[in-house]
Amino acid sequence: MRLSQYTDYTLRVLMYCARHRQRLVTISELADRHGLSKGHLMKVVNDLARQGLLETTRGRGGGLRLSQEPDRIRIGDVVRASETDFRLVECFDDSTNACTLTADCRLKHLFDTALQGYFKALDGATLADLTA
Repeated sequence: MRLSQYTDYTLRVLMYCARHRQRLVTISELADRHGLSKGHLMKVVNDLARQGLLETTRGRGGGLRLSQEPDRIRIGDVVRASETDFRLVECFDDSTNACTLTADCRLKHLFDTALQGYFKALDGATLADLTA
C-alpha cells in the first residue's frame, strides 16, 4: 500500500502548520519549503479548510493556520479523509469482484485484518505526536 501524493501533501501542510502555530503560514512558503506545486497545495489547503482543520485568511498579510490543537487531530482521520481507495485486493469491493477464488480464499480476511491494524496504528497517533 502506498499513500497518494495528495495525502503526503496533506500531512506535510498539517505538520508545518503545527510547527509554526505562532503565526500564519502562506502557500508560497509551503511550496518553497517542500518543493511542491502551489496549485496542488491550494487544493489541499481548501480541502483541509472545508474539513475544519485549517483556518484561512485571504488577502495581504493572509495565510493559514491550524483551527484545532494538534493533539486533537488523529492521523488516521486525516488519511481516511484524503485517500480515495483502501481496497487492497479486488474482492474488497463486492460490486466489482470477479475473482474466481473468493469462495475459498482467505486472502481478503488477512488483508482486512492488516488494514485494521494499519488504521489502529494511525488512529493512535496525533499531529502533536508527529511534531513534538
